[in-house]
Amino acid sequence: MTGYAPGGERLAPAVRAAAPERIGRVSSVVGLGIEVAGLEGAVGDLVAIGEPGADTAAQVVAVRPGLLTCMVLSGTAAHPIGTPVRTAPAAPAVPVGDALLGRVIDGLGRPIDGKGPLPPLQHVALAKTAPGPLERARITSPLQLGVRALDTLVSTGRGQRLGLFAGSGVGKSSLLSMIARGTDAEVSVIALIGERGREVREFIEDDLGPDGLARSIVVVSTSDEPALMRLRASLVATRIAEWHRDRGQHVVLMMDSLTRVAMAQREIGLSAGEPPATRGYPPSTFSTLASLLERAGAAATGSITGLYTVLVDGDDHNEPIADAARSILDGHVVLDRALAITGHFPSIDVLGSISRLASKITPRDRLADATALRAVLSARRSAQDLLDVGAYKPGANARVDAAVQFEAAIDGFLQQGMDQQSTADGAWDSLRELTRAFGAAA
Repeated sequence: MTGYAPGGERLAPAVRAAAPERIGRVSSVVGLGIEVAGLEGAVGDLVAIGEPGADTAAQVVAVRPGLLTCMVLSGTAAHPIGTPVRTAPAAPAVPVGDALLGRVIDGLGRPIDGKGPLPPLQHVALAKTAPGPLERARITSPLQLGVRALDTLVSTGRGQRLGLFAGSGVGKSSLLSMIARGTDAEVSVIALIGERGREVREFIEDDLGPDGLARSIVVVSTSDEPALMRLRASLVATRIAEWHRDRGQHVVLMMDSLTRVAMAQREIGLSAGEPPATRGYPPSTFSTLASLLERAGAAATGSITGLYTVLVDGDDHNEPIADAARSILDGHVVLDRALAITGHFPSIDVLGSISRLASKITPRDRLADATALRAVLSARRSAQDLLDVGAYKPGANARVDAAVQFEAAIDGFLQQGMDQQSTADGAWDSLRELTRAFGAAA
């Protein structure tokens, strides 16, 4: 018979099309969770709630006997009891490729920058496991970030994961934009999670600028989008960075902010029926953070240097998310509100910031210069009360004397304008001149 396919493969599509469609119904709605009866599924499956053509995409977040708990993936439509629910196709895969550079996409990989549809691209699955602990390459070379204070006093290696800890309005996003323009990484992937819609365009056009955008891929999920979309955007950005790393490239993954990813997971976990634990965060929040952060880092070829902002609650650097992130990351940068108020930008608290890999990626002579400046800054902080009341006597401490004498030079080194370009070698040369001046004055 012409066109006959052995095993009935020719008829398989027709059989599937003729199979009865199973339809569930919304049985209850509690908070953000939608319970569905009469439909089978697993966690992560997609469903469509409502009549075809006017339905809402949702995802299964918990499974109980006879019930699925779902949360909407997009849209905010109300769903009364009895609304039909159908199984939906799998979520679209993640678009990857060099043609994404300079584009802005959402958590589903759709362009939102008004530049038209994406060109034909390869698509990869969203899920991917982190490299095994013994498969990772050791971090031995520094990565230029383009910020003098970071390149010298908080040196970052290719494949390191660093947290930027600060309260709201202290300059985290501005610092990220400086890094996107000044880093020598081949690709920058920027995830804006839970940002105010107004700030997204300002960040892209003013802070990042055309030059920074041209070498970046931006993934956006604003604060008004459902929790699942915010979480998915963080996973999409990480997956895009992994694809470039697997090609042997060195990538900088910047996520603003990790705290809002945790808040999205808190909404999902509580809606799924998890018990609230530390300050209302369910246990899944902390496991989600760990699995997300571990996917960055160095692999056998290529690397992902992760820079994650952490919005500390009430400037409390020991709140649960900040504490959990600090325990996983390879270093932390603290932004100080007191410095920001005085116009000191970037408002990096050098003494409160540390890179756990600085000693492994920095030559001894440069490390000595960084240590010398830290010692002078520490001495100045210890004697600040005496200096404020005029009780300090010059000559009592050589390091305090150096801090007072070279205060303007130190501030000039630590401060940097948004549009001021800096190279790592130039920053180290400037630091060497400064520390030599300390020695000459002594």
